[in-house]
Amino acid sequence: MSDTTGNDPLARARRFAVAPMMDWTTRDYRAFARTLTRQALLYTEMVTTGAILHGSPRERFLGYGEVEHPIALQLGGSDPGELAECAAIAEEWGYDEVNLNVGCPSDRVQNNLIGACLMGHPEKVAAAVRAMREAVSIPVTVKCRIGIDDQDEDADLERFIATVADAGCETFIVHARKAWLQGLSPKENRDIPPLNYPRVHRLKASRPALHVGINGGIKTLDECREQLAHVDSVMVGREAYQNPWLLAEVDEALYGVPGPAASRHAAARAFRPYIARRLEEGAKLNHVTRHLLGLFQGQPGGRRFRRHLSENGHLDGACLRVFDDALSLVPERDESAARPCLAEA
Repeated sequence: MSDTTGNDPLARARRFAVAPMMDWTTRDYRAFARTLTRQALLYTEMVTTGAILHGSPRERFLGYGEVEHPIALQLGGSDPGELAECAAIAEEWGYDEVNLNVGCPSDRVQNNLIGACLMGHPEKVAAAVRAMREAVSIPVTVKCRIGIDDQDEDADLERFIATVADAGCETFIVHARKAWLQGLSPKENRDIPPLNYPRVHRLKASRPALHVGINGGIKTLDECREQLAHVDSVMVGREAYQNPWLLAEVDEALYGVPGPAASRHAAARAFRPYIARRLEEGAKLNHVTRHLLGLFQGQPGGRRFRRHLSENGHLDGACLRVFDDALSLVPERDESAARPCLAEA
C-alpha cells in the first residue's frame, strides 16, 4: 500500500520501523541496528518531558550518533506547552520526527497522564499535537493502542483518531492490542489482550488520507508484506531486538536496496569500532554487547557466543578481547544463499 501523506519526508523510511522499547532501543542498540539496516526508521526509548526539561545533562536523554538517522524521538507527556517545548528541542537536536506515546500501559506513566490512558482523553492528545505541530517543522506522529479497557469497538478508535487528526496529526502507528489499564501488568498487556489486525485495517480503509502503521506481534518479513497490503507501514518490536538478524533482510525486501551486512560476522565486525569507542568513554562491555546477544540465534555456536559474553562481559576490565573471543566461537559461513529464506526471522 502506498503512503498518501506526500508532504511527509519520512514516509519512505517509515515503511518499516523498530518500535521504541524501554531499556532496549538505547543509542547502543540503534548504532548496532545500523550495521544491519540503513533504511528502517529507528525510535528512541520513550523520554518524558520532565527528563528533557529538568534532567541533566541533556545529552543523557537526547544523545545519538549521526549514523542513526533516520531517527525519531518518542516523548511521554500530556502538557501541551511542555510537549511543544520538548518537540522544539528535539528538532534543534536534529531528530527527524517526534512521536507522542499514547500506548504505554504502565501504572507509573498513568499516574502522570502519560501513555495509553490518554486514549481516554482524545481532546488532550489533540491539544498536545496542535501545540507540537505549531512548534516544529518535522513530522509529529502518534503511537496508540486500538483501545483501552471497555473501549473495544471500531467507533471508539475512529473517534480518537478523528479528534487527533483534526488537530493536524497525519501519521498514526497503532498497536493492534487494546490495553487493560486495570488488572494487567505492562508485561501482560504486551501478550494477553488479543491482536486485532482487522480493526487497524478498517481504520486505514476508513481514513485513506492518513498514514496508518501497524504494530504488535509481527515477527517475519512475510508478515510485514501481508500487513503492507492493508496499511502504510509496519513497526516491529521484540523480534527486531531478540532476533536482530531480521533487520539484515529489511533493506532489500522492503526498500529494494542492498543491506549493509553480508553476514552476521560482518555485522559484528562493523560494530567493533563503536564498541571500542564506548569502552574508551568508560562504558562497561556488557552494557554495549547485550544488544548483540541474539545476533547468532539459531546458529551453530550461537549459544556459546551468548554465554561467553554474558559470563565475561560484566567483569572489571572486560575489553574487546572478550568480544573477539566470543565471536570466534561461532563458525563463519557464507549466508548469501540463505538470505531469501525470510522465515528464519
